[in-house]
Amino acid sequence: MHIDWAALGSVFGVSLAVTVGLVGLFTLGIVGLTKREAAASGTAGNVAMARTGAYACFALCAAAVAYGIYLIVA
Repeated sequence: MHIDWAALGSVFGVSLAVTVGLVGLFTLGIVGLTKREAAASGTAGNVAMARTGAYACFALCAAAVAYGIYLIVA
């Protein structure tokens, strides 16, 4: 039995990077929603910008998860 350690390390590295990236992106979405509530006392533009940024982060997370499921099923 031969284990391709380079391929295993590559898969581990990509998995780690994607996991950290998705968690970071989701965290930015949560922070954006939190800032939206704090910015409610400010201008309407700041509230809309915070909400749009948070929803964009969540949409990117959902797209990445959907792509991962597509790769597994296809």
